[in-house]
Amino acid sequence: ELGFHGIDLEKWNTSQLQPTIQKLMKGYKCYLRPNFNEGPVEIGMSLDVASIDAISEINMDYTATIFLRQRWQDSRLIFPGNESLTLDGRLVSLLWIPDTFIPDSKRSFLHDVTVDNRLIRIFSNGTVLYALRITATIACNMELTKYPTDRQPCTLQLESWGYNLQDVVFSWTPGNDSVKGLDTLRLAQYSVESYYTSVSEAVYETGTTQTFSSAVSHLKTSSFLLASLILFNAHIKGKAYQQFPPTWAGRVSREPRPMPLVRSRAGHYPKLVLYFFLQRNILFFILETYVPSILLVVLSWVSFWISQSSVPARTCIGQSQTSAGGSGGSREGLETSLPNANCFIKAIDVYLGICLTFVFGALLEYACAHFYTMQHQTIVDVQRELLKEFNESNGNCSIQLILSATPDKGPPQDTQEEAPDQSVQSKGEQPMGKQTSNGCGLSSVKRASRRAVSVMSVENPHNIDRHARTFFPVMFLLVNTFYWLYYLFI
Repeated sequence: ELGFHGIDLEKWNTSQLQPTIQKLMKGYKCYLRPNFNEGPVEIGMSLDVASIDAISEINMDYTATIFLRQRWQDSRLIFPGNESLTLDGRLVSLLWIPDTFIPDSKRSFLHDVTVDNRLIRIFSNGTVLYALRITATIACNMELTKYPTDRQPCTLQLESWGYNLQDVVFSWTPGNDSVKGLDTLRLAQYSVESYYTSVSEAVYETGTTQTFSSAVSHLKTSSFLLASLILFNAHIKGKAYQQFPPTWAGRVSREPRPMPLVRSRAGHYPKLVLYFFLQRNILFFILETYVPSILLVVLSWVSFWISQSSVPARTCIGQSQTSAGGSGGSREGLETSLPNANCFIKAIDVYLGICLTFVFGALLEYACAHFYTMQHQTIVDVQRELLKEFNESNGNCSIQLILSATPDKGPPQDTQEEAPDQSVQSKGEQPMGKQTSNGCGLSSVKRASRRAVSVMSVENPHNIDRHARTFFPVMFLLVNTFYWLYYLFI
């Protein structure tokens, strides 16, 4: 009988034929792990990161699609030859497979288009390759105090659900080379800065057990019941109570003790961890938020070159810049992409606060300059009116008023000016000394008030704008230097 390609099948021994799944599965128990009661099974793992679809700061997680490959050796699946046997993914239920899971996973699923994306390959030496394509949403605790200059460390953990370290042992094959795809990964806001792998273990409460040696003696009545049963059994068999070891009598007559706890490695489970660090791309935020904020601050400095008499122009510039800096569209867009309950101050919040402070400071600068200008103008007007008033009263105290207008030259010599005036009098008029004393008394009050006001006044209010043209840019440059040094390098 000729088979395919004219090969005579009768010349072939059944042992030389390719093994079938029926032969391998004969006597195979999928519910027993390999090396049962002989030692743990060594499972080597490797993975390819196909994509990281989304990174959410609101939910603090990321969604990734990975190809997970697991290798182990099962002596029950050894067959002669040097070839491998590829099985259909639907035959997974016939084989023992590790119970690997992702502990930090929120949602995950196995791709099933067009069939379940599984691969099973059995090698002649009993090595089994089991590959999966998984998409999972995994938690990543983010620290957003340096947002958007932040660097987020995230992890991908693999653990065994039911088998502890006495049953299975996980390992990366081989080392960092077992993780691929992160070097060529392209993300919208992030770039993968670095990554490394580690082998660890997870500890759970399942490893705490209790001994049964003192379980029957937890109550005092149970101790007496046990002693009665032992004595009755000895009497039936014709044995004396003294034949029992003395420790038995002591045990049944003692007070109950608390049951001791025996710690074992039953609660230690294998664990593999992939650490990778995501550096946020700040160029988008520089163009979207930082540059517009800087331009708003620079635009607020234009008011320093506008005349102080142009009140509407300067106030409109200050108010428009303050409102634009406090409720900008870029700020609203950032708030929608961040957690709603912000219990921390982010770096971008600090910078927007700095810009708003400088814009508000420019508005306050004009308020101060305008106040001192009006104050200086008021003093000049009062002096002019007083000078006109006393000049109209026969010029009696004109010299005194002129001298009092310059308080730095000292008080005028009233005694020297009043002596000649008091000697000149005419009929029908009041004495000049009395009129002079009234005028000079009024001027002394005005002079004292001007000295009190001069403490809070500026000699030339226009110098405020001149100094602000240098002070504001220099301070803004210094604050920016400290800001970027702190958030980028510290």
